Amino acid sequence: MKGTTISTAEASTSIQDPRQITAGAEQLNTPPVRVAILDHTAILGGGEIALLNLARSIDPRRYDLIVILFSDGPLRAKLEANSIATVVVPLDPRIVDVRKDNLGGGTLLRLRDLWCSLKFVWRLSRQLRQRKIEIVHTNSLKSDLLGGVAARLAFIPVIWHVRDRIAIDYLPKRVVTAFRLLARVIPHRVIANSDATLRTLRIGGEGPLEKPGFSVVHDGAEVFAEPVVCAGKPDGQLTVGLVGRISPWKGQHIFLKAISLIRSKFPQARFQIIGAALFSESDYEKQMRGLAVSLQVEDIVDFMGFRSDVPELVDQMDVLVHASTIGEPFGQVVLEGMAAGKPVVATRGGGVPEFVEHGLTGLLVPMGDAEAMALAISRLLESPQLRKEIGTRARQQVINGFTIHHTAGNVQKVYQDLILSRRK
Repeated sequence: MKGTTISTAEASTSIQDPRQITAGAEQLNTPPVRVAILDHTAILGGGEIALLNLARSIDPRRYDLIVILFSDGPLRAKLEANSIATVVVPLDPRIVDVRKDNLGGGTLLRLRDLWCSLKFVWRLSRQLRQRKIEIVHTNSLKSDLLGGVAARLAFIPVIWHVRDRIAIDYLPKRVVTAFRLLARVIPHRVIANSDATLRTLRIGGEGPLEKPGFSVVHDGAEVFAEPVVCAGKPDGQLTVGLVGRISPWKGQHIFLKAISLIRSKFPQARFQIIGAALFSESDYEKQMRGLAVSLQVEDIVDFMGFRSDVPELVDQMDVLVHASTIGEPFGQVVLEGMAAGKPVVATRGGGVPEFVEHGLTGLLVPMGDAEAMALAISRLLESPQLRKEIGTRARQQVINGFTIHHTAGNVQKVYQDLILSRRK
């Protein structure tokens, strides 16, 4: 996935690179709007990579962007390397480091750390006023809550960018209930990264949204001019990989079971598990290594750990697998594999079916079904032609509607709509 990014003309006839938009003389003669994007962490998770991609693609002539992080880390270095103004307003690590599936157990939604959170909100609000921020755009659950309140205190309009499914299979019940209610009170606009995510914001998880200003903006991928489509390695080896944090809901156990069902049929295939366990999930990683041994696939499965060269590893894959057992809010890894021209086997849940068309741009299988996954992987491994056809169509699907330029353009439409409504 190295190389030059695909040209705007190739990417779409319906949307331009936001950096090349002709906004009209009247807009270009006005000062750019000052926008602050907020995130509680600088660890490079999916939402933070999406933030980085978006920040690089926002039109600097129209929007003067600054990213405010609540902790320091690799994201700050990457933002600064891309000449994106970045500042850290430190939040107590006890709050920063709490996992979202433990939010109901004793953090900013409860009283124990309330005083710490209130002091932080006041400091952040002062920073926003001093920097003359005109729009606050929050990028994570904690920044939605803390940054949203800080923006309200500073009388600055706020946009929540919701990248997590607000559902009880993903978050504690009390967090789900509170967040759905607060989404109708704190933000002036809400962006969801998929229709699947948007649906979970509804009271009760279903029915119409009671408040206008909720919209879907799918995340986008960079599309490079020369995708690498591997029809097999020089020695005949085939490579199948799964990319993602090692965690029970990411489904590495399903992937390993699927491998055990097809290994005898494809002795030339090797399988990669790319990613590392975070937080308290190291026990699961040990279990997965043990499962590989008990399934007698340890000789053909490589646990690659955390890698900074994931795009290069994906380039060398013949099939990319996504095995989540709970619906993904979006599925960025799947989209990036498609952008690289890779045929994808993915579980049918969350936001993934919104951009993967079964049988055309990828193969979808039921969540938690190792046999169905094995059949789909086998179907691709036994047919180089099918791999090529699906990979080509997948890449075109991204070019047609899921590039980072589409994402940035649609986010800027939300900015503009908010600006116009405030002026009225």
